[in-house]
Amino acid sequence: MTTRPFVPTDEQQRVIDHEGSAFIAACPGAGKTRVMVERARKLLGNRAAGRGIAFLSFTIAAVSELEDRLCREGLVETPAFPHFIGTFDSFLWQFLIAPFGVDGSLARPRLIPDKDDRTIKPFAAAQALPLECFDRVTGNAIPAMIQRNGFRGKIAAHETVARNARMRFLERGELDFADARSMALARLRDPACGAILGPALGARFQEVIVDEAQDCNPVDLEIITWFRTAGVPVKVICDPNQAIYGFRGGVTRELRQFAETFTPAERLPMNGNFRSSEHITKGVVAFRAPDMRAVVDEALGEHRNEPTPVKILSYPGNGVPSTIGAKFQELVTATGLEPRDCPVVSATRRTGANALGHPQDSGVRDLSYRLAVAVSDFHFSFDIGARKEALIAVHRVLLELGGQLEGKTYHQHLADADVAPDAWRPGATELAQALRFAPERFATAEAWQDEARRLLAPLLPANGQSINQRLRRNGDLHRALSVAPAEGHPARTIHSVKGMEFPAICVVMSPRTAKGIIDFLTGTENGDNEEARKIYVGASRAKRLLAIAVPQTQAGRLKDLMAGMGGTVALVAL
Repeated sequence: MTTRPFVPTDEQQRVIDHEGSAFIAACPGAGKTRVMVERARKLLGNRAAGRGIAFLSFTIAAVSELEDRLCREGLVETPAFPHFIGTFDSFLWQFLIAPFGVDGSLARPRLIPDKDDRTIKPFAAAQALPLECFDRVTGNAIPAMIQRNGFRGKIAAHETVARNARMRFLERGELDFADARSMALARLRDPACGAILGPALGARFQEVIVDEAQDCNPVDLEIITWFRTAGVPVKVICDPNQAIYGFRGGVTRELRQFAETFTPAERLPMNGNFRSSEHITKGVVAFRAPDMRAVVDEALGEHRNEPTPVKILSYPGNGVPSTIGAKFQELVTATGLEPRDCPVVSATRRTGANALGHPQDSGVRDLSYRLAVAVSDFHFSFDIGARKEALIAVHRVLLELGGQLEGKTYHQHLADADVAPDAWRPGATELAQALRFAPERFATAEAWQDEARRLLAPLLPANGQSINQRLRRNGDLHRALSVAPAEGHPARTIHSVKGMEFPAICVVMSPRTAKGIIDFLTGTENGDNEEARKIYVGASRAKRLLAIAVPQTQAGRLKDLMAGMGGTVALVAL
């Protein structure tokens, strides 16, 4: 098999050739990875000896794809030195945290990503609250978070415990991602430290390339600005319409303001879509904010002439029915595609799972039900990422049964015990396989629970509760257990498929959010709507077939909106 030579478009060539910093607005499927590879080829052909390139993104999947491509092209080796290929977080950790440690602590810095999940209580009878309810700087309670957790009463004692807990974690060198970012920025802002770091990083890297920059938060943008000010050229590549990380401080308005800090000659577009069919390319433009549709992207890739229209699956009722998955499988099979390659995606994985008829997660939090949900998720998952998440959920239950999470978060335990995934994952996998629900193995949910009790009883600490007390009977357990099919569509979150592409995809809009999304897209509701951008991200992953499941009350409105972009759209009633 021969690979066709890369012939860049005029827009792509301008990016490849551009010297100095640039803000690159790229549509979905614009060939960003190919352009970054060719930019690297150009830089490395003329580089000063010993200077590398820093390639940064915000997801492991995006980083892995780029690193694999650079290695296959022979542009970098393993290890990549003097280059850096990794996430924005790992870059900050390696160059601005690990070498200096934590101010006021002699402990080695350790990353504890779930530190804010740690619950605190000032006395035994007090309500436990997660640490995220309290401001990182002042320690004061955050009213919205307190209300969300249903707290009533005096909060002062909790605030004192929260301040002390954060101080204690820093003394132990325990940082989460937000801690690391603020600490890194403080070092760059410090005149004495910044005066040393600027020349040092400039001597190491001749250019910094930040991909998926719409995932930045304000601290990230300030760090990028610092590099530009320090004389290190930065290429910022993004699609502002794909900003879906508001929960971690992601930016929308700030990103537009940041773009204005670049001169017109430094703002470069890439509007050609090499991924999707013409119908999909035009249709997904409808999910951009009304003032962001001036340019309708052009389909340029091998699937541009795919005749299949965008399918809007109109479903009745107030819930997400399994008929969505059945119809999507019918469409996928008719197109000659494999269901395992074509996910059903939604804002939450549970919504997608409901669309596929997976066992229900009713939100019950006792250990029996959580174990059943985790085991079912493992067997109903047809992708590696979802199976890993399910195994982590199994492992958490095992640790709780063994009393190993007392006073710690999951990741604090892993760090303290120096536990690597290859140490616990085989055992969790073995348990998940042993508890696979099937009629020939378990006649009832109670029989399944009896076997779970037998297998897990040896984990209990001595002189504690019995296994029957820990894995209590639950009348809803049957809802979490079903027979998994041999193959089928994966259920994925939209966040998990960001930066990926698939032959076909079904995006599920929930009854709770659909009307607000379409009100925003049709201009009847002002403001900002991150839920609309999530649908845009999910829909733009599709190459040949795009299906969008939407409540029937909104289906006609969505069809008219998408068809107005110039593509063909078909309405399918379920």
